[in-house]
Amino acid sequence: MININELLGIDDSYKAPARLMSVLYDKPARERLFKSFLEAFNYDVSYDWFHEYFEDEHADRRKKKQDFTPQDVNELITQLAGTDDYNGLHYEPCAGTGGMTITAWNRDRMKHSPFDYKPSWYVYHCEELSDRALPFLLFNTLIRGMNAIIVHCNVLSRKAYGAFFIQNDYDDHLKFSSLNVLPYTEQVAKELGVTWAEQRYKPLVETPGIPAHVLNPTPRGEVSDFTKAVYAIAGVNFAANDL
Repeated sequence: MININELLGIDDSYKAPARLMSVLYDKPARERLFKSFLEAFNYDVSYDWFHEYFEDEHADRRKKKQDFTPQDVNELITQLAGTDDYNGLHYEPCAGTGGMTITAWNRDRMKHSPFDYKPSWYVYHCEELSDRALPFLLFNTLIRGMNAIIVHCNVLSRKAYGAFFIQNDYDDHLKFSSLNVLPYTEQVAKELGVTWAEQRYKPLVETPGIPAHVLNPTPRGEVSDFTKAVYAIAGVNFAANDL
């Protein structure tokens, strides 16, 4: 059994959220931790590694009625939501540690050849109130190279404590994402539909300027000539595989 506390370098699970948040702000330490987790979990990023750990050690079932969606239900819901008119924007309120978002992300990336898939084709917007769940949610989106907006807020009252912009700066699915704290401005609050209840997070900008792939995006779902050649050699029909 994988010892998450040992990977985090703590002796008790109650220290995990603070420890994780501290490491997330330190990019070199964060990426070393990511590599340790990837090795420990055999590089299988298709599911939320923290599901059972968080439920067992951190969920507040008595006061907040916290309970995570089972993976089978995550799979069903994301299949139902991934219709033909899906525009690449995924929204999850009460996201917890991000299990459903990870399932949606895994569905999205598997639609494409690994030679063509661009993280910028999809954006995941997650909202979560729990202070204890939020560091795990950030970890899960960063390690998977997602582009995401993470809002620490009450989804009903819209009172917010901070917001993060997770960006894959290289548009490369083999790269980790950067962590950026969105400024506590009226404009940001208006865009997110929130009001600032507290400025809880220190400023952090890891993405300077606007990456080239944002200024000149690749059309979502575009199939490269290289992929066409590979699949032609393998005798794969593009239409049948919906590439």
